Amino acid sequence: MSKSIRSATAALAGLALVGGLVASTPVATAAGAADRGVPRGDTLFPAQGNAGYDVRHYGVVLGYDPATNHLDATTTIRSRAHRELRTFHLDLSGLTVDTVLVDGRAATFERSGHELVVSPAKPVRGGFTTTVGYSGTPSEHTDADGSTEGWVRTTDGAIALGEPVGAMTWLPSNNTPGDKATYTFRVTAPSTVQVAANGNLAKKIAHGTDTTWVWQARDPMSTYLATVAIGTFDVYRSSTTSITGRTIPIWSFADPSADLPQATRDGLKDVIRFEEKLFGPYPFTSAGMIVDNAHVGYALETQTRPFYPGGVGTSTLVHEVAHQWYGDSVTLRDWHDIWLAEGFATYAEWLWGARHGDQTPAEHFDDLYRTRPDNGLWDPAPRKFIDSEDLFGSAVYDRGAMTLQVLRERVGSHDFFRIIKAWAAAHRHGNASTRQLVALSERISGRELSPLFHTWLDVDEKPAGY
Repeated sequence: MSKSIRSATAALAGLALVGGLVASTPVATAAGAADRGVPRGDTLFPAQGNAGYDVRHYGVVLGYDPATNHLDATTTIRSRAHRELRTFHLDLSGLTVDTVLVDGRAATFERSGHELVVSPAKPVRGGFTTTVGYSGTPSEHTDADGSTEGWVRTTDGAIALGEPVGAMTWLPSNNTPGDKATYTFRVTAPSTVQVAANGNLAKKIAHGTDTTWVWQARDPMSTYLATVAIGTFDVYRSSTTSITGRTIPIWSFADPSADLPQATRDGLKDVIRFEEKLFGPYPFTSAGMIVDNAHVGYALETQTRPFYPGGVGTSTLVHEVAHQWYGDSVTLRDWHDIWLAEGFATYAEWLWGARHGDQTPAEHFDDLYRTRPDNGLWDPAPRKFIDSEDLFGSAVYDRGAMTLQVLRERVGSHDFFRIIKAWAAAHRHGNASTRQLVALSERISGRELSPLFHTWLDVDEKPAGY
């Protein structure tokens, strides 16, 4: 997410993150292999998600009328329970639930706030499938500061924006970043509009006055990164070549009122090439962008196809594309580790700027370090906020990036770039934590780094001596 055009909060009160950093968690050695499993509850949004099961795939079927904003939907959720579940819940706000099936049998259900509480006809254990039929007018979700996410209306349709909890306005899900899954979207809308979503466009099926668009997101994705955009778009199809030699297809969708010139579309390819050299191979099967007139005041790193609310500035493009590695592929397990996404994406902006004649990361650091202490940079620390109002604060972005610069100065540029590339590879398509980054950094550099990370991420004051 681009802080430069959003200073956002989430809608629910947070809980404090307790304890310092201990570099004891082993680093995954295969693509997310050590990261999959039953997700833990989130410390900032404890009411979201369910730690009793792990979703493997969402099959989302949507029928949408842009004129009325009405949705008829069925979502089929393949999951695995690691213990017997007599009940479980999904996160879904608003809308009317018509039917719930578990393994093909009717289940009883009730609504409790944003939770859909399901009681299957027989307890589930191991693999099970839940099918939810629902309909109605999906709603926007208003955060505590008045910013908007969820199912956001546009002048000619809608776009789904999920960070941090907005996915529950249209998708019954295990709505926590620690539970990643693959997705198939089958969206039917009038043939006068176009439909964008995550992943690869598998096919378009015209029938009568409607068209069904089928998108497949084959790489695991957290719910807050899922998107569907429906409206009148100019559609641009191209491709770029990865450093591995594979072809990356690019689908971009732009509202005709938004200018998406050829230079910006080519700029996306330049940014991918630049970031691949620093971070390793692009992690997903496709790329692109969605430029739409949703008046939300921020850009968002929706996986494979980031959303931009208007003109796409270069720094914002660099930021959201960097999230494809840090945030989308390597995803935080708990919202208190959001600096692992935003600090890395901000640092990517600094690296791009330095390569193109702007300030160096060290100069950015020095400017910020001289900042007065009353702008939110120093208190609360990036991992110590207790209110979701600070989820997208300056400490998360700027002090997060400063932490990376301090790490670079401590271990040297050679080891630093080894660390950030190894970080993207070790947890590719998985979830990770700050403790795992500390462990990896210590292993590569041969230095004790826990005090450095603790000072910069966990102490509610300006670090001394820099």
